[in-house]
Amino acid sequence: MSPSRDDYCYTVSITTRWRDNDMHGHVNNIEYYSFFDTVVTTWLVSVARHDVRTADVIGLCVQSRCEFRASLTFPDVVEAWLRVGELGRTSVRYEIGLFLAGSDAAAATGEFTHVYVDRRDRRPREIPSRLREALASLEAGAAVVRR
Repeated sequence: MSPSRDDYCYTVSITTRWRDNDMHGHVNNIEYYSFFDTVVTTWLVSVARHDVRTADVIGLCVQSRCEFRASLTFPDVVEAWLRVGELGRTSVRYEIGLFLAGSDAAAATGEFTHVYVDRRDRRPREIPSRLREALASLEAGAAVVRR
């Protein structure tokens, strides 16, 4: 069963670019991962106030997955939706749904698992408490935040 927007907590809109299309006439699969990364990083910086460019503890992607359900093309507007599927001591699994604006069916769903590490030595570290609180707000049942 395809997820709905109601299954997620945070969203950003992303307009596809001409260069996102491939020779088959639709957005290339690698761009879906870019949309995933965009919604996660936008949330981290703008909502969680966890600046990935300067933070002492950063999340590194250790696993990712995408299930393609429908094609996107230029100049579509994609609504990228985000929630937390699992929050551990040093890791978090982000779950993402991509929806074509105006469509109820997800064009793609996927996951990013980040392990949080020290920026300098790249050893796993506990997720900082302020970030953990923000991540908990993205767990299922949390209020929706639109950007």
